[in-house]
Amino acid sequence: MGFYPPRLIKTWLLKKFLASSGYLCLLFIMPISRNLLLPLAALIFFTILFCLPGSAFPKEDWLSEVYFDKWVHIGIFTVLLFLWCRALQINRIAFSIVLILLAIIYGFLIEFIQDRFVANRSWDLGDVVADFVGSVAGALAWYRYKKNRPL
Repeated sequence: MGFYPPRLIKTWLLKKFLASSGYLCLLFIMPISRNLLLPLAALIFFTILFCLPGSAFPKEDWLSEVYFDKWVHIGIFTVLLFLWCRALQINRIAFSIVLILLAIIYGFLIEFIQDRFVANRSWDLGDVVADFVGSVAGALAWYRYKKNRPL
């Protein structure tokens, strides 16, 4: 019985897992994953940003005067909705409404997490309203982009 390095054992286990159950999963996931890579990466990145403690942000007076935080929420949710509409090739208003509702739920969850689990952050209904405005702006930006792009 020989000694195998841990890396070789991990590689062998990964190959066995993919051979047993992974191929079936990869068969369904691979065509979708290319389209969803950018929106998923953006979602993860923005979630990490939302979960940073309040002490990680600058405390400037002029930023609060122009409601900079709300503008950031609007921009983030505009980008997120646009990317998800693009990845899913949304063509109907009903699907856009579903995505907007999912974005609002995500905004509520982020605010809840900030209030309960993140230091120096709190619940702000204004952020949820900004998330809604950004979500609608993202869906409208997608429809405008889709309408004006060349075939």
